Amino acid sequence: MAEAKWYVVHTYSGYENKVKANIEKTIENNKGLAEQILEVRVPMEEVVEIKNGAKKTVARKMFPGYVLLNMEMNDDTWYVVRNTRGVTGFVGPGSKPVPLTEAEMKPLGIKTENVSIDFAEGDSIAVVAGVWKDTVGVVQKLDFGKQTATINVELFGRETPVEISFAEVRKLS
Repeated sequence: MAEAKWYVVHTYSGYENKVKANIEKTIENNKGLAEQILEVRVPMEEVVEIKNGAKKTVARKMFPGYVLLNMEMNDDTWYVVRNTRGVTGFVGPGSKPVPLTEAEMKPLGIKTENVSIDFAEGDSIAVVAGVWKDTVGVVQKLDFGKQTATINVELFGRETPVEISFAEVRKLS
């Protein structure tokens, strides 16, 4: 198997989230693709806007018209992405996609190094940062590609799965 790298896909302006949803739906319907197309991202940034004298923090697309894909490049994945509605093509010379370098990915907050963690599926962990701070849960699933752990939390009286970054949790002893 080839190594997964980050690629940039050009989309129609305003179609970024639709393209992301369409690719994720294709992956969901074709389980073989789930091991080849690992992640689809529309990079967002928090921006403070002032309207009518009131400050408001909003999420804005960092690169309108572009979507990032972490995938293994082969004929099948190229075909699926290229023929997704709203995609105009990969970024690169001609029809040859060029992966992003480490230096290009760093400002985007995308980490490629492997992280070692001291917990596994079934372990109890405590969330130490973020929205779910001070929440305790049992690890249901680990995703090393996204560097997240999925835990169940009680929300409105029912168990709800929540994805949390490895950096925001610690193992309970």
